[in-house]
Amino acid sequence: MVGPSTAERGERQQESSGPPPARGPGRRRLRAIAALAALLVLLGAGSVWVLYGSSWLRVEHVSVSGTRVLTPAEVRRAAAVPVGKPMISADMDAIEARLRRKLPRIDTVDVARSWPHGISLKVIERTPVLLIRKGVNFVEVDDDGVRFATVAQAPNGVPMLRLSASRTGPGAASFRRFGTDRLVREAVRVAGDLPAAVAKTARSVHVRTYDDITLELAGGRTVEWGSGEQGRAKARALTALMKASPGARHFDVSVPTAPASSGS
Repeated sequence: MVGPSTAERGERQQESSGPPPARGPGRRRLRAIAALAALLVLLGAGSVWVLYGSSWLRVEHVSVSGTRVLTPAEVRRAAAVPVGKPMISADMDAIEARLRRKLPRIDTVDVARSWPHGISLKVIERTPVLLIRKGVNFVEVDDDGVRFATVAQAPNGVPMLRLSASRTGPGAASFRRFGTDRLVREAVRVAGDLPAAVAKTARSVHVRTYDDITLELAGGRTVEWGSGEQGRAKARALTALMKASPGARHFDVSVPTAPASSGS
């Protein structure tokens, strides 16, 4: 067997003794990636410290807007915002829940961070459409039927509920069928559907039966409303009727397609 010639062995030695493959670009890439990763870690740690550990982004004040009956101080107390704590750790949902639980008068509230140092509370209060007498006090009821406050003095421009439904007599069947709670809800429904101009002059909503609800207005005027159904149509009919007969004393919109007025 003949081995490789001297020339072939020389060529192989030249090939094996050549310069190693270049590794510089790959190593530089690895170093760059490592440096970037270290930078990201430092930035993350710095961000966490700024948000949670530093004094730069802490709650310093709570602003309140939209109150009418409530005072800003009452809202702040109920909200119990953690002043002095990091802004990022303030729980917006928990603040809203406390406000709704402690202040039923609040209908909606928007709780938001006002960077870098504030929490804003934008409140919308419930508006009473009906009053229910409770001893010497008055319970305010909104148009959703929520009994949200008991006050010692009746607010102006809110009608009083008069419920004369009875377990006996002509209204007995209505009372047995619907019950007191349903009749009260119907009164709330009627009060919520009143035109704004009429609501301001309404003194009481008198409920005898489910479909016999009467409004008593200022100046001795009355409105036969009927049931709480078709409230918007009845409101439109009443507005038109009052414009057409400004001197009338009694208005009947129980059938809104055939309204009537009488007296002068």
